[in-house]
Amino acid sequence: MSEVESPPDDPKALLRRCGGIDDDGIDLGTTALAFAALARPGASIAPYAAHLRALAADVAAAAKGGTPDLTEQIHALNTVLFEAHGYAGDRDTYDDLRNANLMSVIDRRRGLPIALSIVYVHAARAQGWRIEGVNFPGHFLLRLRDGGAGVIVDPFNGGRIRSAADLRELIKTMEGDKAELRREHCQPAGNRQMLLRLQNNIKLRLLRDDKIAEAAAVVGHMLLIAPDDPGLWHEAGVLHGRVGNLRAAVAALEKLAALSRGSSDHGTAAQLLTEMKSRLN
Repeated sequence: MSEVESPPDDPKALLRRCGGIDDDGIDLGTTALAFAALARPGASIAPYAAHLRALAADVAAAAKGGTPDLTEQIHALNTVLFEAHGYAGDRDTYDDLRNANLMSVIDRRRGLPIALSIVYVHAARAQGWRIEGVNFPGHFLLRLRDGGAGVIVDPFNGGRIRSAADLRELIKTMEGDKAELRREHCQPAGNRQMLLRLQNNIKLRLLRDDKIAEAAAVVGHMLLIAPDDPGLWHEAGVLHGRVGNLRAAVAALEKLAALSRGSSDHGTAAQLLTEMKSRLN
């Protein structure tokens, strides 16, 4: 898919298609909008996709052609997204579900780190710039690259450049004073990982509010783009079981058992499946 192509009318169809293609082929912006549309029945993706295209065009104008270096790339992105269009991290109502729904993020110009990162990545990749997600614990970040150089930026904080000292301070904020920055904290995140992290934020907030059926539905949507993820099938089985959707729970756990066959997790999956089937009788 190209960034951002005209989306189909059926968001589930788009998500299923993403589930069958390589990670590099997933268009972050369009796919995040498809997830958002599932939570807003009847809403059209088209105007939001047009907005993402407009952002990209504005960044191209701000970059003024040529071959900008990393500093110039970040300046163009930050000027357009945070100054011209007013995007910002939502500190006041951080746990609001709208902060992880890309349509609502565009409407409100407010969002979580992962949601703002998706907007930022879209605008950068539309220029052909090299950018990737950074799967930092509790606070998603991005890395722009140019040749052998790389810079980590924080879209939740206006595209601020994060130094190693910043990251050490941030990990202590997230994991406690004894935490130390490790290599795995800055591992790149692929497109599918970014989208799943976006949806995971919604799922966790629903679970916190004891909205189990709604959380199970979100997991089902996540499975559309990650149909071979054992962890998601396990979650789907458990959550459906908790709300009494036993046939859906059994189907999910059967898939889990099939995916885990030959691994150390197969016994646990088989036991869960047996227990769930016993509840059907």
